[in-house]
Formats: sequence, structure tokens, C-alpha cells
Amino acid sequence: MPSESRERQLKGRVAVVTGASRGAGRGIAVELGAAGATVYVTGRSTRRQPANTYGQLLALSELEALPGSIDETADEVARMGGRGIAVRCDHTQEDEVKQLFAQVQREQGRVDLLVNNAWGGHETFTGVFEAPFWEHPLSNWDSMFDRGVRNHLLASRFAAPVMVAQKSGLIVTTTFWDRDNYLRGNLFYDLAKSAMTRLAFGMAQELRPHGVASLAVSPGWMRTEFVLAGHKTDEAHWRARPALARTESPRYLGRAVAALAGDAQVLEKSGGVHRVADLARAYGFTDVDGRQVEAFEM
Repeated sequence: MPSESRERQLKGRVAVVTGASRGAGRGIAVELGAAGATVYVTGRSTRRQPANTYGQLLALSELEALPGSIDETADEVARMGGRGIAVRCDHTQEDEVKQLFAQVQREQGRVDLLVNNAWGGHETFTGVFEAPFWEHPLSNWDSMFDRGVRNHLLASRFAAPVMVAQKSGLIVTTTFWDRDNYLRGNLFYDLAKSAMTRLAFGMAQELRPHGVASLAVSPGWMRTEFVLAGHKTDEAHWRARPALARTESPRYLGRAVAALAGDAQVLEKSGGVHRVADLARAYGFTDVDGRQVEAFEM
């Protein structure tokens, strides 16, 4: 049952969460549901047809099937008390993104929150994170920029006019940020995450006069389905793996986003990049296990 958001402070709000089949997107969608929101859960994986671009990562993780789907996430949103609406959308395709926001506008008449989370970087992951830039495959650029940063910009281009017209709204960009330190040994990843943070900042400058906020949120090391599989464990048994002691659940990030969406003064945070650990202290929420997990730093 819902824990942190019993007051349903987001009841009546309409959110779009991209890349919400699993991982961070799912954690965010579920917590928005717990806060009472109507959540459009988008991505490419449905129960009947999972996305087909994760073969390399599935093999590395020794998984036979891709975990999660937009349908399962939407069901969990509803179970937590919100309204979950699954819409299959390939966020690299402009026409599909345009149709998504046309559907939301037609059905709800507004968009209060967009969470940009769709990320293609996992599609080219080779199992090696730390290496000189000349040894990383150039395909990482395509997956992280053309199917990562571009996804965020594309969704924002369709959400922004709706928010500007209603003179309210929030765009959240999920990123990773470690106090402007270099993200150790992966130049492509560092560039992509820096670009996302800068995207949130730049959009904030243009949206602020219209009463619309844009900001980036940085989680720590999350126990996503692929992280758990890589450590040969699951959410019920991860504590037996000392290497995962510094991890947090995706719902910790979700609670951060829900808190921001419910903050009437969120415009004051517009343009910034905010770590989940810092937001937990500021808003007083915890992870699902009751901890306030410290920020993950390199």
C-alpha cells in the first residue's frame, strides 16, 4: 500500500513518464501513482511484445527475457492508488511522440508533469564501463545521444507548448551528476549525462517566464532489474551482496520526483540538478526500506 504519499497531493495531476517499463521510470511512475496522479506510462515494451534491442545486455545479465513492461507498470500505478495508462511509444520516433501528447491532451486536457527518462544507452553496453574513450565503441554515441539526449528534447518539445499555454508545469530530466566530477572512465556517458543536465538548465531559462519549471534529478546507484541480475540476486535478497550496500531502490528516485511535483515553490529549483539524497533530506522522505540513502559519489 502507499506509504510516503498518503495525502494524495498529486490527485488530479497528469503525468507522462517516458521509458517506464522498468528501472528508474517504473519507480517514478509507481510513486506518482501512490501520490494519486494519473500517469501515462510510455515505452516500447508491452506484455505481448518486449523491445527487441536488448539482446546484448540480456546475454550479459544471463536473462532469458526482458523484465518489465508498460502494462505491468500501469497496473502497479493503479494498485498504488493512481491511474495508470500504458501507451506504447518509441521515443526516438517524432510521429509517435507527437501522437502520445495529442492523446494526453485529448483525454486529459492538460499535462502537469513530464519525466524524461527514456534512455538508449543500455542497448550498446558491452559489460565494460571504465575504459579509455578510444576503446569504447562509437555505437555508444548513437545510443546515448540519438536514443538518449534526443529522446528528452523531443518529448519536451511537445510537452512545453501545453504547459506554456496553461502557465504551469514541470519537466524533470533524469540524469547522473557527481558535483561536476568526471564520470570515471566513460567519456560517452559523461558527455550524455552532462548534456541532459544542460538541457534541463537551458529549457528552464526559456520556460521560467511562463511559470513552467525544468530541472534535472540525479539518483544514486539504483537496484534496477539489470543491476540485480548482474549481481545474481533480487530485491528480496540484495542485502546478502555486500557490493550492493550503497544502492537504493528506483522508488527512492520516484519519491523525489513526487515531492518535487507536489511542491508549490518548485520554480525556485528550476534550472538546477538535484541529487535524490539531498531532496530526501529537504522533503523528509525515505527509501522503501526506511533509510535516507546517502548520495552516491565517485
